[in-house]
Amino acid sequence: MDTIGQQKLWTFLAGANKAVVANCTQIRQGGGHRINDYMELVRKLAELQFMNRDYVLLYRGQNADHHNAKGNTTLKPSLLRASNGKNPNQATLVSRFDVLKKAETLLIDEYQQRSLLGKDRLKRQQILRWSILQHYEVCATPLLDVTNSLRIAASFASDGAGSEAFIFVIGVPNLSGAITASAEAGLQIVRLSSVCPPTALRPHIQEGYLLGEYPEMTGYDQKQYYANFEIDFGRRLVAKFRFNPRSFWKKRLFPKVERSVLYPNKNDPLFALAESIRSAL
Repeated sequence: MDTIGQQKLWTFLAGANKAVVANCTQIRQGGGHRINDYMELVRKLAELQFMNRDYVLLYRGQNADHHNAKGNTTLKPSLLRASNGKNPNQATLVSRFDVLKKAETLLIDEYQQRSLLGKDRLKRQQILRWSILQHYEVCATPLLDVTNSLRIAASFASDGAGSEAFIFVIGVPNLSGAITASAEAGLQIVRLSSVCPPTALRPHIQEGYLLGEYPEMTGYDQKQYYANFEIDFGRRLVAKFRFNPRSFWKKRLFPKVERSVLYPNKNDPLFALAESIRSAL
């Protein structure tokens, strides 16, 4: 067995031609390792998963790399993101939590009226309510969308991007069941396909997961005990890749997943439910 605390973090840094040992701050402050095409990304992610065997790697695609005041990549949940370049103040956070609470009540009501599977679990577990509201973009929540599909993450990154897109690789503890809670890491990982009703298409197509704090912050009263930098999933960053979407995809071998496929709204009953809640907020 390995001696505890001896494991290293392997990554690809900007300008490096091979995997190296680095810390999270170096990864966050770097410009991102440039890749040319999808197959190169697959090969390098395979190497990172093999070298970082203590973590499960999940992915988030974005068309920009956002930074905090220290120049570090920041991956914050929507409820806690900055507005006008500054961290949200107390009034903003209280308002966001109030909207979230109202949305939760509406979601439970909609589930009951439509007799959807899982309504009892939804009533009992707040994290499940947040998961649906976040994934269907009803309102801001303390959760962050990720996926275990590299192709899906790269497709999201390419959507609406110019000449540059980013994939962020996040290391999480070993996954078990629909919800994985790790007191050591201070994380909860929700597998969306296990918490959304089977009629919901989006989480299955996107192979979606959600990341949240453990234990979850139920309101502003609890959030005030956390510094803003603590609630940033950039602190779990294993690697950052950048690419040009115009030359990255090979149509015959690995085509991009189009937006209409990623968001099958017309054929997704849960999207209609989410729309009714959004309009009521």
